[in-house]
Amino acid sequence: MTHRAKAAAAGNVVVLGAGTAGTMLVNRLRRRLDDSWTISVVDRDDAHAYQPGFLFVPFGGPTDALVRSRHAFVHDGVELMLDEVDRVDPAARQVLLTGGRALPYDYLVVATGSTPRPDATPGMLGPQWRRTIFDFYTLEGAKALAEALKKFRGGRLVVHVTDLPIKCPVAPLEFAFLADDHLRRRGLRDDTELVYVTPLDGAFTKPIASGRLGSMLTDRGITVEPDFLVEEIRDTTLVSYDGREVPFDLLVTVPLHMGADLVTRSGLGDELGFVPVDRHTLQSKADPRIFAVGDASDIPTSKAGSVAHFSVEILVENLADLIEGRPMSHSFDGHANCFVESGDRKALLLDFNYDTEPLPGTFPAPYVGPMSLLKETRANHAGKLAFRWVYWNVLLPGRPLPLASAMSMVGKQTPEKEVHHARHDS
Repeated sequence: MTHRAKAAAAGNVVVLGAGTAGTMLVNRLRRRLDDSWTISVVDRDDAHAYQPGFLFVPFGGPTDALVRSRHAFVHDGVELMLDEVDRVDPAARQVLLTGGRALPYDYLVVATGSTPRPDATPGMLGPQWRRTIFDFYTLEGAKALAEALKKFRGGRLVVHVTDLPIKCPVAPLEFAFLADDHLRRRGLRDDTELVYVTPLDGAFTKPIASGRLGSMLTDRGITVEPDFLVEEIRDTTLVSYDGREVPFDLLVTVPLHMGADLVTRSGLGDELGFVPVDRHTLQSKADPRIFAVGDASDIPTSKAGSVAHFSVEILVENLADLIEGRPMSHSFDGHANCFVESGDRKALLLDFNYDTEPLPGTFPAPYVGPMSLLKETRANHAGKLAFRWVYWNVLLPGRPLPLASAMSMVGKQTPEKEVHHARHDS
């Protein structure tokens, strides 16, 4: 929609966090709401990172332009405040900054994301950190890992996921595939044992995708250690709660992810600091004037940029409904899609929501695609690389994309269709 919500009286929306979800939200809100409404967004610094780019850094990918100024992507009609938030006072409808200033709000949106917490696992931040234990979910970690891989000459390389949820849950799989490809190109694959350690019972959370991705791990000779919940890292060994041990020469770990501390201090979060919300409206279960979007919420789908994009579109319209005095009329279906880099300049594409798991087929159009679902293609790899431009130039500024926020079954093959096609082909 391009029309603006007309407010009966002036008001204000405050957004906490100017990351992917927060920036998209304020830019879309500014276009959607009447000018009598002020929109403010608060973040602690002026550094906006393109996090999908971190995955490629350990393998020689570029580091330039991965971090840019937040000011460059926030609409002129939005107030961007660089400050630390102490806590939210829902009773007073105020955001309290660490310097003592109070920001009143009519509606508050928490978009503070999620943060890797290596300090939460005993031994992870010990003497082996950035020596034999690395992460790639931060730019600093990805750069350090790049140097470690340059020096790596073989041994046991373990890719490890501490627990879910995490940002971009397919990224650890992508790293394993890219590591396999990288080592083959360097002539080190036969000298390296690759192990994928996961708390899941398979490669992914959904059966069809898990089967496909699991077979890809097997085909590449990558050993999977499932149902592994790490208790501690003891020197150069992962130790699980059930006593299993996985030694390593080089560990690439995805630490536990948690929400912002301010969410916990404000009494708005669960045990991990994520905001419990209605999964369709994104409205806080604790306060009807508070919402959470992006990685900051506890909705049961991927913490991924696509989820932020699709859910922001829903949230903008629901906020406009409330401001105009109507009940919320839009519902988020959990739509997510993501490319999965698989090495050799190929990638898969997953498209799913709360009720439908990733299925094979073509995207966005039937038969012609041009993207293939659950299938390795160079077109998918090109799509992932092209997304960086789309991110900076279309998504963040809040410009429309020709993709519906709700997932479509067009082009997808259900298990029944797959059986029918198999019989027909035979």
